[in-house]
Amino acid sequence: MEFVELTKKEFDKFEENHEQSSFNQTSAWGELKKCNGWTPMLLGLKDKKKVVAATLLLAKELPIIHKKMFYAPRGFLIDYKNYDLLGEFTSKIKEYAKKNKGIFIKIDPYIPYKERDIDGKIVENGIDNEDAYKNLLKLGYHHFGFNVMQETLQPRWIFVTDTENKTVDEIMKGMDSKTRQIIRKNERLCIKTREIGYDELDKFKDIMQRTGDRRKFIDRPLSYYQEMYKSLSPDGILKILLAELHTKELLKNLNHEKDSYQKEYDERKHKHDDGINKMNEKKYESKQKETEKNIERVEKKIKEIKELNKKHGDVILLGGILFLVHGNEVLSLVGGSYEEFMEFQSAYTVHWEGCKYAIENGYKRYNFYGITGDFREENPLYGLYLFKRGYGGRVVELIGEFDLVISKFWYHTYKCAFSLYHKIKNIKNRD
Repeated sequence: MEFVELTKKEFDKFEENHEQSSFNQTSAWGELKKCNGWTPMLLGLKDKKKVVAATLLLAKELPIIHKKMFYAPRGFLIDYKNYDLLGEFTSKIKEYAKKNKGIFIKIDPYIPYKERDIDGKIVENGIDNEDAYKNLLKLGYHHFGFNVMQETLQPRWIFVTDTENKTVDEIMKGMDSKTRQIIRKNERLCIKTREIGYDELDKFKDIMQRTGDRRKFIDRPLSYYQEMYKSLSPDGILKILLAELHTKELLKNLNHEKDSYQKEYDERKHKHDDGINKMNEKKYESKQKETEKNIERVEKKIKEIKELNKKHGDVILLGGILFLVHGNEVLSLVGGSYEEFMEFQSAYTVHWEGCKYAIENGYKRYNFYGITGDFREENPLYGLYLFKRGYGGRVVELIGEFDLVISKFWYHTYKCAFSLYHKIKNIKNRD
């Protein structure tokens, strides 16, 4: 077999048809990572001119020592259960990295370890890739363990809703009742989504900046989102949806609802007072009081929305999500919302639109992305899992993160320096 650098056309063709296809393993993602100082390479193994394994490999030079770390995001595109093929590819790529001053290669394959259900429990006689895990260990890869929290570069635990051969109604019926109610309520509240282009990326950046300030994480600069858009949008990989509250339209609907209740109240009173219909007095009074309460409720809502309209205008931006659409899935990568409009729970609507896009365009699944593998109620991130499982679906446990060490000395030197760097960083953050 021949280990070669692939052309973009060769790599894209192989990647698009591979079962482990992911946005992380696209030539477009490699171009984007140049913005963070990575050098992308498209490498493959050919058997009689046919590509049988490939990877996007990223390289970054480490400071001071002038050595390189290599990273194959979401692992190689290969059959991990084929020991001979995996061994051949490992040997070749290790030799390639060594020639290019590499000290280790990191991979985090996009394959499940053990099949799990919606509760995170292992499915009896389900998918089992323990052979793939063992093959990697036999070939000298160091495994970072079956962690349950979010310590790895990419989430090891994710939550997905299977959309293949499903209808919108079927997915809706499979939801938790609370999730379904909020989605339908948001429709009545005139919360709508729309996709934005390059010229409106500053709006999404502002949402993420405010969300980061609130949740204590550092967001990417606007320039990164701009580069993401330029790199991924032409291939249809990147989509950003914003959720907006249409106050003018909502006021029109609320006034119509109020008029309907008032008409109902007046007609019932007319029929009662003029003796047109014989009515049980208790039932009549009860129905009138119920209608009065509905009128009061709608009037209160009209007042609230009028104030919002006066302060923020006819259309109010609530939040948004950045989606990556590729391979078999629609994936929700990052998103946020404005704290002052949290009551509208716009994330439910945006996720539902992403899910519908997956259904209507023939994707196998909608990927809510990261959760933890700790399903105890005491887990501080348990609420994140509950939100995602509300749509119906299943937990996916990926096989994990591995390092293929090329130089033991420089690898351990790097690990010690990296650990020290993070300790100093944590001390500074506490100060």
